[in-house]
Amino acid sequence: MSEKAVQPQSVVLLVIGYGNPLRSDDGVGAKVAAAVDELGLPGVAVLVCHQLTPELAEPISEARAVVFVDAAADASTEVQVRRLEPADGTQLITHAANPQTLLTLAKQLFGRCPPAWWLTIPVENLGFGESLSARAEAGLKVAIAHIQEFHRRFCIS
Repeated sequence: MSEKAVQPQSVVLLVIGYGNPLRSDDGVGAKVAAAVDELGLPGVAVLVCHQLTPELAEPISEARAVVFVDAAADASTEVQVRRLEPADGTQLITHAANPQTLLTLAKQLFGRCPPAWWLTIPVENLGFGESLSARAEAGLKVAIAHIQEFHRRFCIS
């Protein structure tokens, strides 16, 4: 899986899936994004990346809506979808950021911050490997259904 280019003129919904596919369940966000890309949904652009970086602010600013997809190792037992707002300030690490910081950067640098959501999938195995646990695999399917609903909401009139 590699980062893919975004076509700004046609992006209605941008799906950004991220995580390390070599750390088992940590790669579930990237796998969800890759699966959504294979669906070929019109108006949907997909970015698959290992981590969030400041360079993503530009394609974020060009989309009508954005969904960030990531693994969640917290106590949650269900896939969660949370509305995101830009961060109050931009405190970037040298090469990684969080979704709220990227929304702030999009607004500050490109003058636009679209509505955004954080779709998190509960995981249990972050050890070395490429396969998903049963929990992450079930979450992957639920996450794809959520993204299909976002597609219906934003891309189908």
